[in-house]
Amino acid sequence: MDIAVIGSNMVDLISYIDNMPKEGETLEAPDFEIGCGGKGANQAVAAAKMGSDVMMVTKVGDDLFADNTIQNLESYGIDTEYTHKVPGTSSGVAPIFVDPESQNRILIIKGANQYLSPEDVDLAAEKLKQCSLIVLQLEIPLQTIYRAIEFGNEHGIPVILNPAPASKDLDFSYVCKCDFFIPNESELEILTGMPVKTEEQIKAAASTLINKGVKDVIVTMGSRGVMWVTKEDVQMVNSHKVSAIDTTGAGDAFTGCFAHYLAKDGDVSHAIKMATAFAALSVTKRGTQASYPSLDEVEQLVAMRA
Repeated sequence: MDIAVIGSNMVDLISYIDNMPKEGETLEAPDFEIGCGGKGANQAVAAAKMGSDVMMVTKVGDDLFADNTIQNLESYGIDTEYTHKVPGTSSGVAPIFVDPESQNRILIIKGANQYLSPEDVDLAAEKLKQCSLIVLQLEIPLQTIYRAIEFGNEHGIPVILNPAPASKDLDFSYVCKCDFFIPNESELEILTGMPVKTEEQIKAAASTLINKGVKDVIVTMGSRGVMWVTKEDVQMVNSHKVSAIDTTGAGDAFTGCFAHYLAKDGDVSHAIKMATAFAALSVTKRGTQASYPSLDEVEQLVAMRA
């Protein structure tokens, strides 16, 4: 097993809108789609599409969305042995609003995701020990995140933490035990309380995390590219110029693809380069997992820049 994703799944309810309604206002929207999402599931699918052998530890409800979510994960070859149903609970859902500029606004209802517990990590222990990388996000309880980080440390398994959605309750003593910390600009701003409007400000904010003891900070900056900050160095990787249609799930696309290449050969620079291309392609189509490109498409885009 290459990668274990311990995290969330959601059903994306995507409304494509011309304008956000004001208080008390009803507007007609031009289009709607239902898709499979959730930050954890998105990252698992991204890694699996690149060729990684992925397992997922997650919880679904016992509603009409549950079996579809499990079948969707399995359709990408993801191991769902530790994807369990929670009786009497809804699956996680995410109403998403996408405007004409391809920017999105998202609400999440965690549903069964909030029942993923530290005990679920231990229940999957034997299979988790076979993995070369653990990937985490913040749509599940923090105590479960902390147990997963401890598990990785106990068994010498590198851990990636994507702090999304950002929480000020996040205990940085655990973040410092992770190998890679991957926020976007807004998450970095929330977690540091520092401005992130310019690259210099982003560098300064990321550097405060390094000074706290975080090992590697990789900041995804959308169309501005990616900044990799360590104690010794700062590297920039430019984004690819594409026509964005829907940016939903782009951060997850980056994290999942990055995890694949990191697990494959340990080359961080190469992993960032490939993940930047993967994320860029993901915004050129509608939807979340449905927008994720193939390995051939990613390699073609990277080759065009070489």
